[in-house]
Amino acid sequence: MTRLALFAAGLLALAAPLAPALAQSAETRVGWNRPFEPFRIRGNLYYVGTAGLSSYLLTGKAGHVLIDGALPESAPQIAANIQKLGFRLRDVRIILINHSHVDHAGGLAKLKALTGAKLYASAGDMPDLEAGRTLGRTDLSDFPPVHVDRLVRDGQVVALGPIRLTALLTPGHTKGATSWLTTLAGKRVIFASSISVAGQKLVGNEEYPSAAADFEATFRKLKSVKADIFLNYHAEGFGLNEKRAVLNAGKADAFVDPGELGRVVAASEKSFTKELASQKAGNPPS
Repeated sequence: MTRLALFAAGLLALAAPLAPALAQSAETRVGWNRPFEPFRIRGNLYYVGTAGLSSYLLTGKAGHVLIDGALPESAPQIAANIQKLGFRLRDVRIILINHSHVDHAGGLAKLKALTGAKLYASAGDMPDLEAGRTLGRTDLSDFPPVHVDRLVRDGQVVALGPIRLTALLTPGHTKGATSWLTTLAGKRVIFASSISVAGQKLVGNEEYPSAAADFEATFRKLKSVKADIFLNYHAEGFGLNEKRAVLNAGKADAFVDPGELGRVVAASEKSFTKELASQKAGNPPS
């Protein structure tokens, strides 16, 4: 598939209605949680998530780092995928999270129990994670509460042996949404947290009054970030299936696209501006 086709697919995913996904119907969750064969993306980075929800493993001799836990029912599959690749669960030392919604934080408690790893998260998302629900949102499902072992701040480097991941706070979708930056085999990689509105109340939000301002600050921040590889936490958000097919066809740089982050940010900001105007006009979040 050409870069143009992948870009079009990504924009379609960004523009698609998000309310059904946020409602997390049984049908949606089954679709997200379909099995997916784990594989190596590049260097010591592996995809260990489900067909619809991404989870990533960075491996090293000093231990491994797992990023994101998907749904509660996804945890056994993520664990099995790690083992299928030949890695031991007990060697996962750190778990990172991109934001505190059930489809990303739901499996964390089980994965912590299976691995014994420490969970690192932002102060903004810690209350949600430890409560097992997204505070102030009634349209999102609860999930098993999980203890945050260490807080991370903007710009902090999380290190495990040679693995280095820099926290980039990108709030708006949640108060503590966090993207992660690293370098693999000479390429800059961003594990980008969601920057879609996705039902967030932007006007008169008593629980999160700075939501709109946070989105605007996040867009400004991400415009200054350069990344060769853009990774997302929903498979359709970055053309996972198409890129894997290209990788399987023998193109080692299938995931390399230095322009993808900028395109996603531009499309998301456009959607945000439209949604903010709609809510200011008195319409409910969509």
